Amino acid sequence: MKKAIVLLSGGLDSTTCLAVAREQGYQLFALSFSYGQKHSAELEAAKKLATDFNVKSHRIIPIDLAGFGGSALTDDSIDVPTDGTEGIPVTYVPARNTVFLSIGLAWAEVIAADAIFAGVNAVDYSGYPDCRPEYINAFQKMADLATKAGIEGHGPKIETPLIDKTKVDIIRWGHQLGVDYSKTVSCYQANSDGAACGLCDSCKIRSKAFAEAGISDPTIYCV
Repeated sequence: MKKAIVLLSGGLDSTTCLAVAREQGYQLFALSFSYGQKHSAELEAAKKLATDFNVKSHRIIPIDLAGFGGSALTDDSIDVPTDGTEGIPVTYVPARNTVFLSIGLAWAEVIAADAIFAGVNAVDYSGYPDCRPEYINAFQKMADLATKAGIEGHGPKIETPLIDKTKVDIIRWGHQLGVDYSKTVSCYQANSDGAACGLCDSCKIRSKAFAEAGISDPTIYCV
């Protein structure tokens, strides 16, 4: 049976990726990260989702990106913005996707995974440079060059099924695949119960997309 590692944050996009990989017949291996983010609600969601999807193995890897800071998601001195900003926002975590994909690549070699699924999106996203097709293509080339499996011609393919989808498209697709979005957490500053602030970019994009998709928003908001 073909195997897929899915980078699972516990959010809407990564959970949809998990459902897509399952639909495509992969045996599921979920990979999450405790990287110094300000809240653990997403990770708690990821644990429950991994159980619901009956993944073969769910690993949570500790990485101290908060040791560097530089992002509103990891640095206590930087507030999560609630107003739109120009350029790359302060919620961008430096090199996060590169770190996550690299660790996924290492695990993929060990278990001989055929694919690594990542829920990156270049349409309804917040301007992150590591969510673009150019970045994914470059990482794939690097992975093929940098690993034993890649050199031997059977390295894992980086799968990004959501990269050219709107958030509305993603929600409708996940809904068709039976995703229970009430169990996902997307908010940049969710509380300990997983309730969303309703004010950050992620909350606004998510709420607007559910409305445009014509699907009831199951998110619990603090406001």
